[in-house]
Amino acid sequence: RALLWFGPVYLAGYLGLSGSWVLLGLALWLCWGHNRRWKRDRLAAAFALLEDEREAVCRGLAARHLPAWVHFPDVERVEWLNKVLVQAWPYFGTIMEKTFKEVLEPKIRAKNVHLKTCTFTKIHFGEKCPRINGIKAYTKEIDRRQVILDLQICYIGDCEIHMDVSKFNLGVKGIQLYGTLRVILEPLLTDPPFIGAVTLFFMQKPHLEINWAGMSNLLDIPGINVMSDSLIQDLIAARLVLPNRITVPLKKNMNIAHLRFPIPHGVIRVHLLEAENLVQKDSFLGAIRGKSDPYALLRVGTVQYRSKTVSRDLNPIWNETFEFVVHEVPGQDLEVDLYDEDPDKDDFMGSLLISLVDVMNDRTVDEWFPLSKTTSGHLHLKLEWLSLVIDQENLHEDKKGLSTAILIVYLDSAFNLPKNHFEYSNGECGAKKIKNNKYLKKMEREPSSFVLLTVGNKTQKSKTCNFSKDPMWGQAFTFFVHSAHSQSLHVEIKDKDRDSALGTSVVCLSHLLKDPNMTLDQRFQLDHSSSDSFIKMKLVLRALNLEEPDPQRVKAGVSALKQGPVHVMEKGGNQQKFGSPPNPEVSKAPHVSKDSAALESLLKTDSRDNLDTNDSSAAPLPSETVAGLNEAELEQNPEHRLSSALHTRAAVVPTLPVVQELRLAPSVASLGSLPSSCFELSSSNLELHNGTEMPLGEIQLTVRYASIRQSLVVLVNGCRNLVPSSNRGVDPYVRIYLLPDRRWASRKKTSVKKKTLNPQYDEKFEFFESLEDVKKRTLDIAVKNSRPFISQERKELGKVRIDLSQEDLIKGFAQW
Repeated sequence: RALLWFGPVYLAGYLGLSGSWVLLGLALWLCWGHNRRWKRDRLAAAFALLEDEREAVCRGLAARHLPAWVHFPDVERVEWLNKVLVQAWPYFGTIMEKTFKEVLEPKIRAKNVHLKTCTFTKIHFGEKCPRINGIKAYTKEIDRRQVILDLQICYIGDCEIHMDVSKFNLGVKGIQLYGTLRVILEPLLTDPPFIGAVTLFFMQKPHLEINWAGMSNLLDIPGINVMSDSLIQDLIAARLVLPNRITVPLKKNMNIAHLRFPIPHGVIRVHLLEAENLVQKDSFLGAIRGKSDPYALLRVGTVQYRSKTVSRDLNPIWNETFEFVVHEVPGQDLEVDLYDEDPDKDDFMGSLLISLVDVMNDRTVDEWFPLSKTTSGHLHLKLEWLSLVIDQENLHEDKKGLSTAILIVYLDSAFNLPKNHFEYSNGECGAKKIKNNKYLKKMEREPSSFVLLTVGNKTQKSKTCNFSKDPMWGQAFTFFVHSAHSQSLHVEIKDKDRDSALGTSVVCLSHLLKDPNMTLDQRFQLDHSSSDSFIKMKLVLRALNLEEPDPQRVKAGVSALKQGPVHVMEKGGNQQKFGSPPNPEVSKAPHVSKDSAALESLLKTDSRDNLDTNDSSAAPLPSETVAGLNEAELEQNPEHRLSSALHTRAAVVPTLPVVQELRLAPSVASLGSLPSSCFELSSSNLELHNGTEMPLGEIQLTVRYASIRQSLVVLVNGCRNLVPSSNRGVDPYVRIYLLPDRRWASRKKTSVKKKTLNPQYDEKFEFFESLEDVKKRTLDIAVKNSRPFISQERKELGKVRIDLSQEDLIKGFAQW
């Protein structure tokens, strides 16, 4: 072994090579060793988690190592299923060993001449079986004839598979696999087996790590390891990641075509408008901060788009539009990542995750979203949900160049393809004399064909079916269509080995408009091929329809995701102010939120009058209009209450009596929760006493429990009418404890507002505790004065305690 190590050094000296070659080889060897150690360490840590999950959770491992049921209560633990898998794993290993030997090995040998010596020398699937960390079942959001299960799969395997090919030993020794596998059971039947078919697919690309053995260790060389891992993940994605599916029929004579290739749920149109206050990433000599060159990556499933790069600007304006086909709702999300473009490695600037269920429910969302995983920055997006309809009136070409329809192509199979492009010429047999016998034998083989589908400037490629004149592809493709009356689908079948065309076909999309369902399901004659060569496809055209937002719907979907902008009140009363972005000039057009629409709708219902909804855009009234109304005035003069409340555009709770009368929910945007966090904000039955005859002022709080995030969310909006503790004024801030925990580390504190008795904070705090624990706790909130050191001024300006066991935290409450 020592001679093997020093052999390259001796060889470099013997050949008179530069010492830099030795250093380069040494660097590569060190990187290779580092990668190997890193993989072994990760595998060992994963094994430790697998052996004693309870102890690992108690130690507080990183959140990405924790199983899903720790974070999400709607994900259920299924330990009984894991116990069944443990018992059945040895038998599964025996079956797979037999399959590798009798089925897979002959297929590998038939692939290539050089693989004829392929032999599996060791097949052992180990003692560690896959685990199901949690299962989430969908029943309400879906059709009644189906059941959808999301399985959080974790496989940390100690399997060993070795294969010999021409005296070379290749193998795998250890695999890690993490991912969410969706299982759809449909249709549900009234007779055995009660389920028609099972459909399987991964929602996103699963995380995969392979510990290689033998000569396969070369795949861990820096540069090659990234390429090999991505290649394997792409192979998995081509078969098991949306929109690809595996459908297994359980009932005989079950037609599974519509299950394997269902029509998508809709299209999400994303208008990437602008960003603000992004983090500075570029620096000069590591000290002088400069501006960045931001760009955005937008993803839905496996489809990703990149925006243009805006040079040297922390407040970039893109004004770009992207469209994504949404195949599964619920399940798919919109992911946005911002990066700073650099010559070496792009710097991460923040990310955003939006559930598409919320966009589908809200239909149109135009908001500023705060970026996560960064210190500052907001992103302005306009999201539109386009439903798929059979309506030819929506197919007129859009003036802005946006899509008006989508074309879904179900590529089924082909029949009687020619062996090569010499066999047939324009449909007529043409005999060719080829002198090279070796080439002639190659030409006589069955073709290995794939299909190129083109609509406009977008081309998609199918998988390759090897050595068959009647290939079966069974794939689905989607294309965005701008003008259905003039565009066409171009189909070209090519041979992989000889890169020659075996047939072409052109289908004008206007032919689909003649069918009332805008669908064609037939065999198409191939041009430039044999006279009896056909390709079977099903073409479905659907128009994109942008529905108007429901005015009765209180915004709770996407706005629940964003942690800002927050609607707050100005010092005296009802003027609207946005917490973010701080620059009011960014959005020049007036924006009426959906909360305002809901407010107007409720007011209309209460007053039973024909009020004009355009009045909501009128100028705001003075603060005394709302704040000065007491309960007697409201009862005596309901029209006064309605008109003044209608002019209040900010969706916040003005005063407690008004809230009791209207029972209206403000925007959930400030709570940063997920769609299930939607709640109706009403007056709470809290009884607040300050223990003195003289009132000490009021503090406005919004409190609720975010089930998805497993946290108690406390929004401190502001204070009013505080009592000064000295003649020089006060600098108030708010301190929060979740009793009985009084540790300094668990204390929450707002910023300090200088010289004011009516501070506006608009700050959100979270306590990550289970709902059962929160119900046993008390919220201790104090307003304090930031006094100078060794000052005799009174520090505490007021205090309130809220017994959380008496409150409906899922519904939430807000109150002064």
